[in-house]
Amino acid sequence: MTTMTDTSNAARFREFKMPDVGEGLTEAEILKWYVQPGDTVTDGQVVCEVETAKAAVELPIPFDGVVHELRFPEGTTVDVGQVIIAVDVAPGSGDAAPAAEPAPVAQPEPEPEAPKGRQPVLVGYGVAESSTKRRARKGAAASVPAASVPAAAAAIQSEMNGHGAVVPESRPLAKPPVRKLAKDLGIDLATVVPTGEGGIITREDVHAAAKPVPAQAPAPVAAAAAPAPETSAPAVVTTVGARETRIPVKGVRKAIAQAMVGSAFTAPHVTEFVTVDVTRTMKLVAELKEDKDMAGVRVNPLLIIAKALLVAIKRNPEVNAAWDEASQEIVQKHYVNLGIAAATPRGLIVPNIKDAHEQTLPQLAASLGELVSTAREGKTSPAAMAGGTVTITNVGVFGVDTGTPILNPGESAILAVGAIKLQPWVHKGKVKPRQVTTLALSFDHRLVDGELGSKVLADVAAILEQPKRLITWA
Repeated sequence: MTTMTDTSNAARFREFKMPDVGEGLTEAEILKWYVQPGDTVTDGQVVCEVETAKAAVELPIPFDGVVHELRFPEGTTVDVGQVIIAVDVAPGSGDAAPAAEPAPVAQPEPEPEAPKGRQPVLVGYGVAESSTKRRARKGAAASVPAASVPAAAAAIQSEMNGHGAVVPESRPLAKPPVRKLAKDLGIDLATVVPTGEGGIITREDVHAAAKPVPAQAPAPVAAAAAPAPETSAPAVVTTVGARETRIPVKGVRKAIAQAMVGSAFTAPHVTEFVTVDVTRTMKLVAELKEDKDMAGVRVNPLLIIAKALLVAIKRNPEVNAAWDEASQEIVQKHYVNLGIAAATPRGLIVPNIKDAHEQTLPQLAASLGELVSTAREGKTSPAAMAGGTVTITNVGVFGVDTGTPILNPGESAILAVGAIKLQPWVHKGKVKPRQVTTLALSFDHRLVDGELGSKVLADVAAILEQPKRLITWA
């Protein structure tokens, strides 16, 4: 049967799809909607915040109009290319809805001797006319037959109005966000006691089921928990007595964990250490703070350390490389994208300064200041974290002397900087109080041997001990 489409109606409604906000990313989680149906939006206005495996990103709408519908609720992971919002670009011209094919609706897993008249399981929010698809569950069946589409459409509309999902009698009643929460927490919905209207399982029911029963209880009984506010933040479950907290691992933190495991068990790490007198560097920092050429930029020891590493790389360019496992080649980089590890509420991220080797000291100071402030605000883009070649991690800000840093995937070296402390030091034949720190350089031993790694670390230490080498060696 052929469906006739009103071309004027199709032109009236425009759909905004989940863009590829990073390099090769395939999905993103909707953290927060900033608009609701009926709101007026303008070209360039931020409508939602999403989190990819690399960062949280705000998405602007590329056209004007009135929000017609939001295709997914907060907390939903959406594939790149799926429609997430529909906008009426010609409001007031009629009451027609966007012309689109009904969304295929996933059915539950096949069960033996299924009863007649079985209804489909609705997974995900949306309007019946939408062509947007939610990612299929494992083992999900094909789309619903055409005869079932009107019933499915009515059920979806009912769910959008908060009346619950339509499910077969053999499956627990729960909305998609609640099902996702249960999946994240490893809770079987069949074991959850529902307290919602009409026997629907609520978020509070799932949280209650996740809590262990006190030891004195004669048998496991799920107790209703106090209602928790709806939030787009990761679900947190605390046991009775607050002895444990379970936090679902996803987004940036999940990507960090996977990357670190991959790096640790792929690249053979070697770490070398050196303790150095940085008293002259600290004096230089104090002088630069008073220099008019550095006005308006942040000057600190990290700035000099970063410049020292860049000079060391210039003197030992072979360290600035990457290992290509597929082609069994060492890829020499003729540019330095300097990564700076930054601790944020979303976890550790490593944005990098593009072409840092070409920047003057004032330019490098400005770049460092912008990188840090952007990271603290949670506005670092995926592009800012891609393509790094070497990294600096400043563990000294936490009062730590040093560490053995793990390589950022795809990079050959990472420099850890310890706390700068006043310590007794032999200076010009006498023991005197001096500003001292410990540096640790980890490198990929497949492409950086001990001699090369030692030269790089020794050069950085020499510059920090005698900062005038920045001029003579640069």
